[in-house]
Amino acid sequence: MILPSTYFAALCLMIVSMLCWGSWANSFKLTKNWRFELFYFDYAFGVLLASLIAALTVGTLGFDGFSFQDDLRHAGLRQDAWALVAGGVFNLANMLLVAAISIAGMAVAFPVAIGLALVIGVVWNYSINPTGNRELLFGGMAIIVGAIIVDALAYRSYALQRSRQAAREGKARQMRKSMSTKGIVISLISGVLMGSFYPMLQNASSLSSEIGLGPYAIAFVFSLGVFFSTFVFNLVFMNLPIEGSPIEITEYLKGSLKSHALGILGGMIWAAGLVTNLVAAAAEGNAKVGPAVSYGVGQCAAMVSALWGLLVWHEFAGADSKVKTLVAVMLILFLGGLTLVSIAPLH
Repeated sequence: MILPSTYFAALCLMIVSMLCWGSWANSFKLTKNWRFELFYFDYAFGVLLASLIAALTVGTLGFDGFSFQDDLRHAGLRQDAWALVAGGVFNLANMLLVAAISIAGMAVAFPVAIGLALVIGVVWNYSINPTGNRELLFGGMAIIVGAIIVDALAYRSYALQRSRQAAREGKARQMRKSMSTKGIVISLISGVLMGSFYPMLQNASSLSSEIGLGPYAIAFVFSLGVFFSTFVFNLVFMNLPIEGSPIEITEYLKGSLKSHALGILGGMIWAAGLVTNLVAAAAEGNAKVGPAVSYGVGQCAAMVSALWGLLVWHEFAGADSKVKTLVAVMLILFLGGLTLVSIAPLH
């Protein structure tokens, strides 16, 4: 298998992971009125497909003579189970995140959910495998917590602004839904679950056990957990929807080719982020960054997604100067926290 040999290479992989994790949700936004429950069937298949492609190519190539198939045979059943369970936990968290995006938009759901997941995941991962400067790492986390709070305040201010505007136009009833805190609450629940899956992966990793899985094998077994749990969780969401009325599985067959393709593409983009993140975390020697730092940089995808929501989807269109200032402060805080987390392995 191929692993990075320098810190610069590992850092590049972490940045690619951040970009992938922060950009995949655009595929859902592009489906327009396609329900997230239906989108998710294709997304899960895309995750499985991309992880399998990575495992059979870069996970099998290299000069160490240890292939992806060898990795699977070498690992213990307990490690396989951790990776499968992590896939299920992530899947529930990500479904809630997609639901929150459909309610509150990318600029709100991602910073709140992923920011909280970042803090939980980094603290947990550091306790399992402490690597990097503790002061820089946790200082960056504290700044990112501040960014989460500022983003929630910006969303609340924007919702109140729209409500007042709607009241003046006689549309208070239609805007009441926009004022709901449902989007933030769902994002927070998603964040707690999202922050738990990566430490579970580390329990399955060769970094934690001699019979653990390597990064490409972890990604594949994890993707199996994502794929199969989708049919359990999604049937619940389809019958007890977070938003809208219940839908039948037959509605999936009515989707356009474009909608199905976008779902698969979204899953493949996210899986590319997972593989690059795990590979960076598995680097050794001078390239070693550790899972806490790798996860921390990757989960700063919230900043990338917030920029997509602001600049491309215009989710804060018409906001007043107060809201715009809060959004700008949020982005600055995220960038500052990301910088501290990125340089933590160098000190």
